[in-house]
Amino acid sequence: MVRTQIQLTQEQFEAVKRTAASRNISSAEVIRQAIETLLKSRGVLDEGHKRSRALKAAGAFRSGSHDVSKHHDAYLAEAYDE
Repeated sequence: MVRTQIQLTQEQFEAVKRTAASRNISSAEVIRQAIETLLKSRGVLDEGHKRSRALKAAGAFRSGSHDVSKHHDAYLAEAYDE
């Protein structure tokens, strides 16, 4: 992790403290989670993170078909022509 400093308004500071206390986590964790949520919602994920997520998903699902690697284009065309 990288250490950084931020400035919050009094209202933001109090809201972060309340949230941290209610979730039994640190204020820093509340801020990290808020930043992560913002970045995900705006599609701002670095390429390494995108690649990692894609690799985790690869092979995680079963289609029931055994020839998907050979006929993937046909399956995609069929799926989007509905």
